[in-house]
Amino acid sequence: MLAKRSVLVASALAALSLGTVTAMAAPASAAPNTTPQKVCGSGYKTVNSAPVGSLGTVYLTYNSSNGKNCVTTIRNTPGTAVDMSAWIYVPDTDQGDDDSGQYTSYAGPTYVYGKAHCVSWGGNISNINVQVNNSNCSALKESRVTFTR
Repeated sequence: MLAKRSVLVASALAALSLGTVTAMAAPASAAPNTTPQKVCGSGYKTVNSAPVGSLGTVYLTYNSSNGKNCVTTIRNTPGTAVDMSAWIYVPDTDQGDDDSGQYTSYAGPTYVYGKAHCVSWGGNISNINVQVNNSNCSALKESRVTFTR
């Protein structure tokens, strides 16, 4: 009986050890619980993106059927609500859209008609801001700025 108990204890310890190793091997950050297409809509394709430090990504998407761009900022690891924003602006038409507030997963969507126009866009997570100017056009050179406020 003692031998059976020892084997059971040894098996249980081995299983616990394997579980601990498996848990430690899991990625440190979970995948986001959404995508730019879920936020902007199924007709939108990602055409550009910019990292927001290590916290997430700002995505610029485009829908060729309606000529609109959409921007969303998505955290790598959803959690407690933090300051977030997503914005887009078309200098030629002086049209823009923005969304900001305290969010747990993403900011946006923000939409603007951008067919055949240069767009400026960006967003923030916590105190890290990303701004992309003169994007997705052949007329001007794109510029990117990441800064902490």
